[in-house]
Amino acid sequence: MGNMLVLVLDDLEKFSQVVEAWKQAGVPGVTVLDSVGTRRLHKHAQRDDVPLMPSLRALFASDEDHNRTLFAVIEEEAVLERAIEATQNVVGDFMEPHTGILFVVPVARTWGVPKPKRVRNHDNR
Repeated sequence: MGNMLVLVLDDLEKFSQVVEAWKQAGVPGVTVLDSVGTRRLHKHAQRDDVPLMPSLRALFASDEDHNRTLFAVIEEEAVLERAIEATQNVVGDFMEPHTGILFVVPVARTWGVPKPKRVRNHDNR
């Protein structure tokens, strides 16, 4: 069974570093979505320079107003652990403000996810 690693990244300056760290950890592919949380929506509702009910398009027009959500389905436990550690190395302590959230969800079945290539070692011919 695989796992889905999900990162809601608050600091967009660290986006490229996280993607590269996941690649180096062996994550086969990453899907990225622009996202916004309700805390940001409430923050906008309290500003004078934003319409009372801003559209999502208006919220995504500026990098300061949204997050990036990255996710990947990872079959191998070792790759998952390396990706988690690499994410923490880039982002820092997730208990600090404006870092984001990181979580893992078990995945029972997948379609369209390539199986990891098994590297044969010389002892197991």
